[in-house]
Amino acid sequence: MLQESAVYVVVQGRKQVMLGDERYVYDRSRYLAVSVDLPVVGNVLEASPDEPYLCLTLRVDPRELAALIVETGRPAPRDDHDGRALYVSPLQTPLLDGLLRLVRLLDAPEDIGVLAPLILREVNYRLLQSEQFGRLAQMAMGDGRLRRVSGAIAWIRDHFAEPLQIEALAGRVHMSSSTLHHQFKAATAMSPIQYQKRLRLLEARRLLLSGAPSADSVAYEVGYASASQFSREYARLFGQPPRRDADRLRDAAVGGAAIG
Repeated sequence: MLQESAVYVVVQGRKQVMLGDERYVYDRSRYLAVSVDLPVVGNVLEASPDEPYLCLTLRVDPRELAALIVETGRPAPRDDHDGRALYVSPLQTPLLDGLLRLVRLLDAPEDIGVLAPLILREVNYRLLQSEQFGRLAQMAMGDGRLRRVSGAIAWIRDHFAEPLQIEALAGRVHMSSSTLHHQFKAATAMSPIQYQKRLRLLEARRLLLSGAPSADSVAYEVGYASASQFSREYARLFGQPPRRDADRLRDAAVGGAAIG
């Protein structure tokens, strides 16, 4: 799946996502934050019919974060952040309190127009008070490296079925090829080529689950020139050949298993 840029707060249950070989687990005590769109493999670890997995997704507006950083007068970090664009942090009480009040507005729709912007502003402020201030500020402020990596990701996402020319992509985001490769891998745990491959395979999986007529047709649709190469790389990522994996996921969905 494509884990979009957002903050994910578990209300009930437990989940993990895999970014390359890295495992991130989040639950009611820890939230997941993603500062650029990332192709991950995820699955729910704890859920049941009586207590299904529930998660709140909060889209963070970089402009709101930037305005708060300026207003509070907190110095923006140097543009030298090399950390992942996905991380797990403890869910502190002030942040949780704001999120709960935001959700409770669903019971008072007449108050949403007035109160929701105020509570969202508070939630953004609490996020900036967390240990992840540096990463959030990098996402929000100016033309930092993470913003340029995000621009490269957006281009790959919109053109994932096309051949990828690294020099041309680097030029689009005003970076050298070597700098783009380094910063891209630091943020995503993947090179741009690996990121594109992961997007292609995730889209292929979606198409197969949607009833695509054949694995070969899906391979060509997502940009592969060789159906056999597609099948090998699909099995390497998902553990089974394309058609068998799609059948397994359908059976698991019918049986009520948690997949992601």
